[in-house]
Amino acid sequence: MRRHMITPRPDWQARAEFLGFNYANIEGGSYWDEAAAWEFTAAEVMTLDAATAEIERLCLLAVDHAVRTGRAATLGIPDNSWPLVVESWRRREPSLYGRMDLRWDGVTPPKLLEYNADTPTTLYEASVVQWDWLTAVRPEADQFNSLHEALIGRWGELKLGGYGRVHFSCLADYIEDRGTVEYLRDTAIQAGIDAPFIDLGDIGWNGRHFLDLQNARMEAIFKLYPWDWLLRDQFGSHIPQAPTHWVEPAWRLALASKGILALLWEMFPNHPNLLPASREAGRTGGEEVRKPLFGREGANITAPGIETGGSYTGDGFVFQEWCPLPCVDGRYPVFGSWVIGGKPHGLGIREDPTPITNDTSCFVPHYFMPAGAS
Repeated sequence: MRRHMITPRPDWQARAEFLGFNYANIEGGSYWDEAAAWEFTAAEVMTLDAATAEIERLCLLAVDHAVRTGRAATLGIPDNSWPLVVESWRRREPSLYGRMDLRWDGVTPPKLLEYNADTPTTLYEASVVQWDWLTAVRPEADQFNSLHEALIGRWGELKLGGYGRVHFSCLADYIEDRGTVEYLRDTAIQAGIDAPFIDLGDIGWNGRHFLDLQNARMEAIFKLYPWDWLLRDQFGSHIPQAPTHWVEPAWRLALASKGILALLWEMFPNHPNLLPASREAGRTGGEEVRKPLFGREGANITAPGIETGGSYTGDGFVFQEWCPLPCVDGRYPVFGSWVIGGKPHGLGIREDPTPITNDTSCFVPHYFMPAGAS
């Protein structure tokens, strides 16, 4: 795997606008960065695919173990929320998607840093935008990216399972969240699902059902809003009473908690795709990074020589072995491996000039040369 410095397309901003990529620029700079690109071999893509599938397998075993043995405390999930997680898992409510953030140097096996299993973003750029870049800049190459087709296929499976109408919701003022939701709506519509949008704050309640602005029952809801926030809201107190199907389902909260990292290491110690982790400090055998259980975008991280700000301090922490990201050309990449319907389907790479990925880190495209190509 190699990082190449390249010349951006002169019309890339116009192309981003054409694609509806409204958050290509952030805070006065470029979020989408095509001044560089990562090149992989076909064998390296297979390594990433296999590692993602293996981690997904381990994670599902960990959720099942947590439910059977009552490990809510390890995951930091409150007692009043835990029954919802348990029932959701017992029903095997279907999941749509998730993103594993991996540490990888191309030499040692990919290692799980965390699993964004509830409200992952960076999806549209990983699926559509970097594929558009590939066809324009590296048309002779391929990309680890079957996300668009996989999403449509997964929605088709959900439709057959009874999800014929799904309301899509988020806090509409957040441009990246709205962009992600609109993209997912589009894939659902292509699968034949009726997919209206409603702002999260406009969802009503009649004592038995969630209602949209036309007072129609909301039988299924895709919400780009974290379960740990939702269950703290007054809105969330109605969820156990409603017959609503949720995407992502409540059991994904178990994987969204970084406490799952400690449980995974407890169950599968020394696994090549895992890093030592514990809910207690000083138990990993080396230097550690402290992460809030439900932290996001690099907030409230403490590592050797590093401390970031934020407000995610009230739910507890997990301690993971400090395994710094590789630094290439002054950039620290995190490899976001996407899972659709439980299977690997694509890669998105984010980079930062610091070892901690945050909400201003850039997205960089990738490609690989098919086996046998010169």
